[in-house]
Amino acid sequence: MDRDCRMIVLAAGQGTRMKSGKAKVLHSIMGRPIIRIVMDVIKEAGFGRPIVVVGHQADAVKAAGGEEADFVLQEEQAGTGHAVRLASERLIDYEGIVGVLYGDTPLVEATLLLEMFNQHLRGGAACTIATTLIENPRGYGRVLRDESGRVLEVVEEKDASAEQRAVREVLGGLFFFDATLLKAALASLDTRNALGEYCLPHVIKWFSSQGMKVEAFRVYPPESIMGVNTRAELSHATDVIRRRLLQRWMEAGVSIVDVASTFVGFDVVLEADATIYPFTCIEGKSTICEGATIGPFAQVIDTFVGRRARVWHSVVEGSRIGDGATVGPFSHIRPGSDIQAGVRIGNFAEVKGSNIGPGTKINHHCYIGDADIGEGVNIGAGVVTVNYDGKTKYRTRIGDRAFVGCNVNLVAPVAVGEKAYVAAGSTITEDVPQEALGIARERQVNKEGWVTKKGIG
Repeated sequence: MDRDCRMIVLAAGQGTRMKSGKAKVLHSIMGRPIIRIVMDVIKEAGFGRPIVVVGHQADAVKAAGGEEADFVLQEEQAGTGHAVRLASERLIDYEGIVGVLYGDTPLVEATLLLEMFNQHLRGGAACTIATTLIENPRGYGRVLRDESGRVLEVVEEKDASAEQRAVREVLGGLFFFDATLLKAALASLDTRNALGEYCLPHVIKWFSSQGMKVEAFRVYPPESIMGVNTRAELSHATDVIRRRLLQRWMEAGVSIVDVASTFVGFDVVLEADATIYPFTCIEGKSTICEGATIGPFAQVIDTFVGRRARVWHSVVEGSRIGDGATVGPFSHIRPGSDIQAGVRIGNFAEVKGSNIGPGTKINHHCYIGDADIGEGVNIGAGVVTVNYDGKTKYRTRIGDRAFVGCNVNLVAPVAVGEKAYVAAGSTITEDVPQEALGIARERQVNKEGWVTKKGIG
């Protein structure tokens, strides 16, 4: 059930300190744009449909934010106060609570949002702000209090005196306001400051000067409400979220052998009793089933891995790995492959766009592309499906329990029948019938005394 609170997300800025051609909120953490992470947290907390203020690369930010939001365009980047003022025009008749969350704060969690919202309700304040204490407050607005501890104002660093800059309590990117009072406070803003902008934190001084209660919600750890403004901060935020996700999976019964070297994206599903070994990256909409083991040194992208399957020292993309199958070491399963139960693929084998039947074995420097291979087939070392003639790709079909010897080229389109054999070293250009032996190579000729006649050695 949606709470009586309308959230405004500020996502119009460019983020120049990122030194990127991409808007700051479009940078990804664990496979998800920052703005999407923020929107998901708001949804998880039950605050309903937010109003998102966009500006720089507005269309891309809208696409990343999804359809569960209302968007307001800030054409002129005139500050956070100006952005909230634009969003407030959508709330003319609204008299409840307004929350404001900066769009570059991916470390805010739903529990924090709810705790602060509930404190705002209990405290009866006109405004509640998120604050924290940090050792090096450089770059953040300082929270100034009187001798009794009452919040007086927030001073931006560029406007702060040397004494004010020594204050370690700083403002985070999260606020809750009484909607009616917020509109009056926004009207009081001006651009007489070092930034030359309408700055949202400056409404704190107006509330205080009017004798209204401003409450501070102290947050720990500080990183929970800190914005991502630089590449270094993006890396730190990624590490924090990565560890949070892994902690949740371990609590759900997944074994993570080394948290420090394991990456599991937001959209991944891990079942209980799966084991993830070091130096493993699981991305996209991947599912790892019960009893499966992934890694070490594995990358799995948009792939389903069945029960008790194993992927190690390999890359698997956009495919399906059946129950009990083994991929690795040093294999590449490319998109569109269906590796069925009990299949074994390893030792520098590559499979692309192929269906591999149950119990089939493919090892030792093979390339299997655009093939349909049956059950219980043996693919010898160095086998290649020659699937491309420079213009068109063709399929190779191999029937159940066929045996393909080493160093065979299967020139597609071609079929090998059930229980057929293909002799090692053959280049097959015509179909091999069921239970037949296909041989396509020159007969061996031994020339006696050739070395002596040539005077070699």
